[in-house]
Amino acid sequence: MKKYNPKYLDDEEKSIVESIETVNLQDVSKPTKREQTEIKNAAKDYLKKETKMNIRIDPYELNRIKEEAAREGLKYQTFIKSILHKYISGQLVEKSKLIG
Repeated sequence: MKKYNPKYLDDEEKSIVESIETVNLQDVSKPTKREQTEIKNAAKDYLKKETKMNIRIDPYELNRIKEEAAREGLKYQTFIKSILHKYISGQLVEKSKLIG
């Protein structure tokens, strides 16, 4: 795992990286036209379709969100999307519940 810092990878990701690194690209053949079409169709089906959303937000709150996003190294829209995803998937936990 030369290019990746294993500190940031879980066991499954490490296994995937190691598997990829053992592949000899000289042994890999180009997919047929039919296979390429099947791959493209599967990718289209798999890609997420997103909907744009507009919300009204207090300027003070937006500034706080932008500050937090900057601390996380994210764009503020990505940061908001991440928070919403964590909330609806049950991954967002209050700090007070983590301590106690």
